[in-house]
Amino acid sequence: MRLVPEITPGSDRPASKTGTSRLSDPVETCTAPDENGRGSCIEYNAIGDLPALPGSETNQPLAAVAPPQWCENAQNRLLATRTQACRINGVIYRTWVERNGTRTQTGGVDIMIINYSYGSTSESRIAHQVDVTAPKGWGDVLKGSYTGNARDGYACTKESGSFPAKPIQPLSKWHTGEAFFDSTATAPGAVGDCASGWGLTFSTPGYPSTHYVDPAIHEFRCDNNTAGRTKPGCVVPWYASALQYSKAVNPELASHVSRAQASGLPGATFEAPLTRTTNATVIRDNRTKACGDAPSITGKSCDEYPVATSYQGLSAGGSRRSFDGCQLDHIPSQQGPAGVSICMINEGENDSQGGLNSGFYKSERVLDNDPFRVLVTP
Repeated sequence: MRLVPEITPGSDRPASKTGTSRLSDPVETCTAPDENGRGSCIEYNAIGDLPALPGSETNQPLAAVAPPQWCENAQNRLLATRTQACRINGVIYRTWVERNGTRTQTGGVDIMIINYSYGSTSESRIAHQVDVTAPKGWGDVLKGSYTGNARDGYACTKESGSFPAKPIQPLSKWHTGEAFFDSTATAPGAVGDCASGWGLTFSTPGYPSTHYVDPAIHEFRCDNNTAGRTKPGCVVPWYASALQYSKAVNPELASHVSRAQASGLPGATFEAPLTRTTNATVIRDNRTKACGDAPSITGKSCDEYPVATSYQGLSAGGSRRSFDGCQLDHIPSQQGPAGVSICMINEGENDSQGGLNSGFYKSERVLDNDPFRVLVTP
């Protein structure tokens, strides 16, 4: 089964996971000197100028799948959308010879590595490809080569993986390894994480080979526990996809949400998203505390923001606020991130909001405690 990257509505803007701005502190791994005093080392390296991505207009399409353009910004950090993840890091591969306790370097090459993973909300398979190039180097290592081995972990197994030996020269030429991983979280109600990664082996004639284990991407969660879906799928659960309300379709709903967010309530950004709750007691408590005493007005019904299906409702504390024109003059206006806003809006729009919310949770596989954003669109 061939898997292609999936772009889902509201999930096209990448975000960085908190705490992943660096892969690791620099660590050097070296072989012991062989009988001729020769050895090699691998160490992390700061990325310099980024060559054109594989598959871009200035390069031949060498990658199995061309990484998205936003991957260029994933240097030394992880960027992701709901169904894609990318990270770029660098290493230095060196060869040396040791004589009388003195080590002399005989070659060195900068290596750039792109890890690009992608899944689908409707498939239980994840792809993880690695693109490798050597932008610059000198000495004996230019006679060398490298190969890769895909590895798995957690609730998934490697279905296939291929990265045959490739020469370091010519410099700045991209080489690609491609692997596929199948989730084991496929039974009804199952949820499981999938980790995937690559190990690289660098070899130069006359020197011991050096092994480098690239940090795994374990950002995907696969499930067969999403309401309304009959097949499993895989997403990056920490990525906050966007639930969208259109001004043109639901003007009163969109106006209320815009004013509520402008007053300081969360949900509009990656930094302050909402988090979904599927707890019926919490949802009921949110609705009762927000709109339980709403007046009866023909053609209107009470809307609350943050939405009742989030953990940011009044069950978490805070007080109510409202705005001019909401027909709730006894509710004061206020600012700040705590509490909820309520407004009497068109009853039809309020009813359609429920369908929009449930459809969004279904399409993006938003489970309990997953973050999400709420955006108002034209």
